[in-house]
Amino acid sequence: MQRCPIQRCLSLVAVALLLAAVAAEAKEREIDSRAGRLRVTQIAKDLEHPWSLAFLPDGRMLVTERPGRLRVVTAEGKLSEPLRGLPRIFAQGQGGLHDVTLDPDFASNRRVYLAFAEPGEGGASTAVARGRLGDGAVEDMQVIFRQLPKVDGPNHFGGRLVFAPDGTLFVTTGERFKFDPAQDLRSHLGKLIRINPDGSVPRDNPFVGRPDARPEIWSYGHRNIQGAAINPATGVLWLHEHGPRGGDELNIPQPGKNYGWPLVSWGRHYGGTSIPDPPTRPDLAGSVRHWTPVIAPSGMAFCTTDLLPGWKGNVLIGGLVFDGIVRLTLDGDKVTGEERISLGTRIRDVRQGPDGAIYVLTDDSDGEILRLTAAARR
Repeated sequence: MQRCPIQRCLSLVAVALLLAAVAAEAKEREIDSRAGRLRVTQIAKDLEHPWSLAFLPDGRMLVTERPGRLRVVTAEGKLSEPLRGLPRIFAQGQGGLHDVTLDPDFASNRRVYLAFAEPGEGGASTAVARGRLGDGAVEDMQVIFRQLPKVDGPNHFGGRLVFAPDGTLFVTTGERFKFDPAQDLRSHLGKLIRINPDGSVPRDNPFVGRPDARPEIWSYGHRNIQGAAINPATGVLWLHEHGPRGGDELNIPQPGKNYGWPLVSWGRHYGGTSIPDPPTRPDLAGSVRHWTPVIAPSGMAFCTTDLLPGWKGNVLIGGLVFDGIVRLTLDGDKVTGEERISLGTRIRDVRQGPDGAIYVLTDDSDGEILRLTAAARR
């Protein structure tokens, strides 16, 4: 027996409402945290291993994808076509297009900065380029820093960019999985770099004038720095870096200091041997916190908003192994507590938006931008 047209229409409406409900459920969910329930909203999807985002003054976002694409994403989640004008990118293994940040004077100069793995003679290395954001392209792109030497291999590029309050630019790197060069001041490998916005060297960098050291170096003995942010309470840079088998570290890098890799580590070699034992020395800079087992940290933000009750003044760190956000409470420069908030997927970056919400990028081939806010009280 055939249904009447009204019955068919009602059935179609019911199906449509069901699909809408399923879609809504997929785009928004709630999870628990110690400070209260959180609403997790999907802002955008279909990004291939998104790595970083920067908020534009008009509410849109610049988002990098590790394979080498930079897109503009609207507040409603619409993706632009990849922007033209990017430099040549080494998109293999952990290498690719990494961080994006805006010039402090972006409103007047439209400059954006990109960190990426750059191919060249000898292999690849971390590089930084800047250009002007135009219509569908980044114009006049110029490389302002190259990590030297370029070496073979697909691992440990670092790749975060942070402007300091004095206008200088911090660039995080990795030791390219080469170990010993992290202790060699003649190499950029395994170093935190500090440059001026045009790539020149600040005169007060700690190794300026030393013939046995590269002048761009701020600190050394780092393994693979994938998160960095300015503490708004002090104006000082904090960073975290990957350990080997254990020993992820949270550090406050001081100029000229040696952070120990590979001389010491709270972790072990992948074969299980110590590096060495004990894991630190009094002549080396110590960490603020370390994690064993690892969380595989990536991305970092200081929360300054009241939008999420109990989070103001906390440090938020993305976890690639933990699959969520690690929330740290502070007393000055000391960590007083830790909460791990599972999101069920690898988190590559964490940012606080201009609306006060927390935005995270999922590290997947079908990656998402997620927005975290406080759930409505019931």
